[in-house]
Amino acid sequence: MPADEKLTKKNLRPPPPRSDAVAVAVAQKEANDLPPRVIAGGHGRVAEQILDIAFKNGIKVREDADLAELLSAIDIDAHIPLEAFSTVAEILVYVYQASEKEKQEENPDSPPSNINRLAAIMADKWRQNKADDQ
Repeated sequence: MPADEKLTKKNLRPPPPRSDAVAVAVAQKEANDLPPRVIAGGHGRVAEQILDIAFKNGIKVREDADLAELLSAIDIDAHIPLEAFSTVAEILVYVYQASEKEKQEENPDSPPSNINRLAAIMADKWRQNKADDQ
């Protein structure tokens, strides 16, 4: 993703259904499981099923064909590569913030979660993994 491309609601829309669609789901299985892991991925019909499950469960989706292709080559349950970490972290922070905003609008009395703390933890873990690899 180019550095000047901003994450907005405009580019967080579902891609048009296509037989050549690629979809990858990433998640943290535990709070301290950083970087995130690839939990599902596929092309064509499988990709459409992944997207359908995400939409039905209110999971935010971001369209990024290059990142999806990169992540689709990673084994299921494997950590995302360091080369993709900053892009995935940026997307996850934006998605968490959007979800938090919706949560606050639905229930203004609920306390906000600490997105900035999560971002800092992810960045520290990435730096640690990068240093360990050198």
